[in-house]
Amino acid sequence: MMRRLAHTAPADQTASSERRSGLRTLRRVAPYLWPEGEGWVKRRVVAALAMLVLAKLIAVYTPILYKGAVDALAGEGVPPLALGAVGLTVAYGVARMLTVGFQQLRDALFAPVGQRALRALALETFRHIHRLSMRYHITRKTGGLSRIIERGVKGVEFLLRFMLFSIGPLILELVLVAAILMYLFDVWYLAVVVGTIALYIWFTFAVTEWRVKLRREMNDQDTEANQRAIDSLLNFETVKYFGAEDREARRYDQSMQAYARAALKTSYSLAFLNFGQSFLITCGLIGVMVLAALGVQRGDLTVGDFVMVNAYMIQITVPLNFLGTVYREIRQALVDMGEMFDLLEQPAEVSDKPDAAPLKVSGGEITLTDVRFGYEADREILKGVTLSVPAGQTVAIVGATGSGKSTIGRLLFRFYDVTGGALCIDGQDIRDVTQTSLHDAIGVVPQDTVLFNDTIRYNIAYGRENATQADVEAVARAAQIHDFIASLPEGYDTKVGERGLKLSGGEKQRVGIARTLLKNPPILLLDEATSALDTETEQEIKEALALAGEGRTVITIAHRLSTIAEADKIVVLEKGEIVEQGTHDALLSRGGRYAQLWTRQQAGEDEAA
Repeated sequence: MMRRLAHTAPADQTASSERRSGLRTLRRVAPYLWPEGEGWVKRRVVAALAMLVLAKLIAVYTPILYKGAVDALAGEGVPPLALGAVGLTVAYGVARMLTVGFQQLRDALFAPVGQRALRALALETFRHIHRLSMRYHITRKTGGLSRIIERGVKGVEFLLRFMLFSIGPLILELVLVAAILMYLFDVWYLAVVVGTIALYIWFTFAVTEWRVKLRREMNDQDTEANQRAIDSLLNFETVKYFGAEDREARRYDQSMQAYARAALKTSYSLAFLNFGQSFLITCGLIGVMVLAALGVQRGDLTVGDFVMVNAYMIQITVPLNFLGTVYREIRQALVDMGEMFDLLEQPAEVSDKPDAAPLKVSGGEITLTDVRFGYEADREILKGVTLSVPAGQTVAIVGATGSGKSTIGRLLFRFYDVTGGALCIDGQDIRDVTQTSLHDAIGVVPQDTVLFNDTIRYNIAYGRENATQADVEAVARAAQIHDFIASLPEGYDTKVGERGLKLSGGEKQRVGIARTLLKNPPILLLDEATSALDTETEQEIKEALALAGEGRTVITIAHRLSTIAEADKIVVLEKGEIVEQGTHDALLSRGGRYAQLWTRQQAGEDEAA
């Protein structure tokens, strides 16, 4: 007994969690259907509901016209609307057209509401993802994240439309048909219809719940396969370097094989669901038709009544057959949107204070006071760093790999918040100012400039919105890349490829420098901007960076010491602590850690030469 309880408890907890998640999703989606201050949306929703009710009322009355036409042809009963067989036949056709017309008008009225909701939620999600911290993004898989967003956003319009126009209308139609059968015939017809519907709904929901679990497994495998494909394509060069095309194909095929197995289970379960639904509906149809046939034989009913009963059963069969699909898709939409709302509820690690003011840069002085930070709570990277970067000066930070150089740059740009101490610009703690104003004040040239898959013009102009062609060319000249761009067949309209792969490392860096110059920030952060380049290219980039740093406060994070010998101050980090600081000549004469690093690098360069 205990073993069984232990086995079922997690499943019950999962089901309860899913219900809570589904209710949460419905609460989150409802405001998009009835938004505050959007009168046109509410008017369209009301008009669409009116078209829905009209369509259902006409649809429920249509079989009565059909019965009247049959009775008129058979010479039985009293035809409705005092029309003859031909008139009733025309009325029947008009009623069917009106039903379809009102349904299409309903969809047309609601379409802008659904598209507005889709757009609003997509924008909210997109903005939120950009607000999330660097820590979140480096731990997430981009392919899987994009899939979650894609499925979730697509589920918005579906959920709004089908909850409003499928479940509600189905219930209304079933109630009306049951009432008509009860009124025109007797309670046994109602009993057969209600019993059939109850069994049908129970069977549909039970099997669909099972299928949702299979569908979730299929989604997981789909996400995994998509992630592997994107990851492999993003690392195209690495795959080629190691001749791993077959290995990547095998990994992708393994994911697709798992997806295929899950998809087959889903297909088999769908066949079982469709057959079960058809069996139950057919049994109900036979039951009602037998009752009607007996009534005709006794003379209690006309042939038109027999036909009308059949028409009503077929009429409720269509939405009932659709119920399984709608319920499954709604459940799946709830799951997909639940994943997306989980993402939206992911808190931003770094956020503005409620009273945050814009950063006011008067000179660009940067001060670190006893700064402590660790990416993980039990592993501190910076251990009480105190440093002053005077306005307009260039300060270089050097040290061995893992000493915390790049971490200072990330803290300055506030990708993370310090866990101890303070980091200030012109006396203002960066935690007290808005992130937008902070980012506007700092220009970054990273070790590997990543470009958008667009033109060179677009990538340079990205530094400042609404930049003119003259602005773009001016900074390109300052970055010493204008002549190269002008030599290209398409000039500034040249596409750079995914992540800028069509350009060399030096060309990408120059584009990155030009982009940063166009931003024209008072503070410049050079994060090992030349470490990935050859010596000749490095020298050329160094000249461009020197021009870029004129009149600005510059922090240079460097691995190659030869690139920072002219800095106003050099700071040596060792295991998260400053062990030395001073000018290049002063540090060499001291014969300490910097002198050791310099000697070692010079010896390595001489040996390479």
